[in-house]
Amino acid sequence: MGRRIPQDKRFIADVNIVDIAEEGKGVAKQDELVMFIEHAVPGDIADVELLRKKKSFAEGRLVTLKSASEHRVDPFCPHFGTCGGCKWQHMNYAAQLHFKQQYVDNALKRLGKVDTSCMEDILGSDQTEYYRNKLEFTFSNKRWLTTVDQDVPPADMHALGFHVPGRFDKILDIDHCFLQQDPSNAIRNAVRDFAVTQHISFYDLRTHEGALRNLIIRTSSTGEVMLIVVFAYPTEEQIALLMAFIHERFPALTSLLYIVNQKRNDTIFDQDIHLYAGRDFIYEEMEGLRFKVGPKSFYQTNSAQAYELYKITREFAGLTGRELVYDLYTGAGTIANFVAKSARAVVGVEYVPSAIEDAKINSSINGISNTTFYAGDMKDVLTADFVERHGRPDVVITDPPRAGMHVDVVHRILEMEASKVVYVSCNAATQARDLAILQEKYAVSRIKPVDMFPHTQHVENVVLLTLRA
Repeated sequence: MGRRIPQDKRFIADVNIVDIAEEGKGVAKQDELVMFIEHAVPGDIADVELLRKKKSFAEGRLVTLKSASEHRVDPFCPHFGTCGGCKWQHMNYAAQLHFKQQYVDNALKRLGKVDTSCMEDILGSDQTEYYRNKLEFTFSNKRWLTTVDQDVPPADMHALGFHVPGRFDKILDIDHCFLQQDPSNAIRNAVRDFAVTQHISFYDLRTHEGALRNLIIRTSSTGEVMLIVVFAYPTEEQIALLMAFIHERFPALTSLLYIVNQKRNDTIFDQDIHLYAGRDFIYEEMEGLRFKVGPKSFYQTNSAQAYELYKITREFAGLTGRELVYDLYTGAGTIANFVAKSARAVVGVEYVPSAIEDAKINSSINGISNTTFYAGDMKDVLTADFVERHGRPDVVITDPPRAGMHVDVVHRILEMEASKVVYVSCNAATQARDLAILQEKYAVSRIKPVDMFPHTQHVENVVLLTLRA
C-alpha cells in the first residue's frame, strides 16, 4: 500500500502532467519523485492530492484542474471514472495513438536495445466505439454505489456489469456500454430486469451463493450473435424460466447456450456447455474465409482491426507461395489459415488442444489443405526432431500471450535460422525482452504498432526480423 503521507505534504499545487502511464494515470515529476495521478492527461496543470507513497513514486488524485491539456476531451460514457474499462476516454484519439506509439518505442529501445528508426506510424482503428466482439458481464447482489446511487434501497442492490477496479466483490451496474454493438445492451438490460422481477438470485462473490453468475455475449462481423448464460446454484425451474424468456425476447440469436459453473473461478474452459437453441457456434469472416467461433474459442476481440493486423503480418512475411511457415501460438489457427493461400505449407503449434481442434475445423470448412496443427507446450513441441520431420521454416510467425515467449522457444527460433521472423505482440515489454535475444542473429527491419483497443492503454506491435547474412 505504501506509507502514509503527512497532512501538510499531501497537497501539491500546480503540478505539470508530462506523460501517461500504462494503467491510464497521468505522470508528473517533482525533484526525484514520480507521481501517478488518476484521471490526469499530459499537458494538464493541476493541484493534486497524494494518497500513498512508496520509495521512488507516489499515487494521487486530481483535485483542481488549473489548466486543461489540449488533449483533454469530455468522456462520452457516463460510467467513465468508475468502470475501469476505458481509462483513456478523457484523451482525444490522436493523442492516444501518439502515446501508444511512444510507449512501444520506449519499451523496444530501453528493454530490447532495438534501433527503432524503422518504426512506422501506428495504425489507428476506424471504429473507436462498439468495436469489441466479446464482452463478459458479472451478476452481483452487492452493487457498487456511485454518488448518484446513494438512495438505492437495500432490496435493489442487484447489478449486472463490470468489476470495479481493485474490488473483486463489487460490480458496477452498466446501463449502456459503448464497447459492443447491438443487441448487446438490450440483451444485458432485459436479462437483468427479468431476473429481478422473477426474484432469481444474483451471485454473491464473497459467499459463493446465488443462481446467476455471468453473461457472455459474442457478436460477429457476419451479424451473428451468441449468448451464454452462466448459472451458479439455480433450480431447474429458474434455468427453464430465464432461457425461455431470452429465446422468446431475442428470437434472432444464432446461438443460445448455458453453463452451470460452481467453481470458485469464472473460467468456462473446463465446463460443460448446454445448447438451448440455435447452433453451438457463430461464424466470423475475413477476406472470404470463414472461422467457426464456439463458446470457448479464442478470436481477436476487435474483428475489423484483427483483419488489418493479419494483413500487416502477411505483408511483413513477404510470402510468394514457396515458403514453409511455422505459426507459433497459433490459437484457433486464424493467422495460419489467413496466410495459407500465400504459402507452400503452414505448421501451427498451440498449447490448448481445443484451440487446435478449432484450427483444424477452420482449415476444413475453408477447403485449406496445406496446414498442419499440433497441440503441446511450445518449448517441448518445437524440438530439433520436430524441425527435422517438418522441415526448416522459411518464415516463423509468432504471436505469444502477454508473457512473451519462453526463453527455450526464443533459442529454438535462433537455431532454426528461418529467413524471416514476424513477431506479433500485445505486450511491447516482453516483446522487447525476446528481441534482445533474437538480435544475436536477426536484424529488426520493420516495426508497426496497431491499435486494437481504443480508449485503453493496450497496443499490439508487429516486428519483422530478417536473418543476418
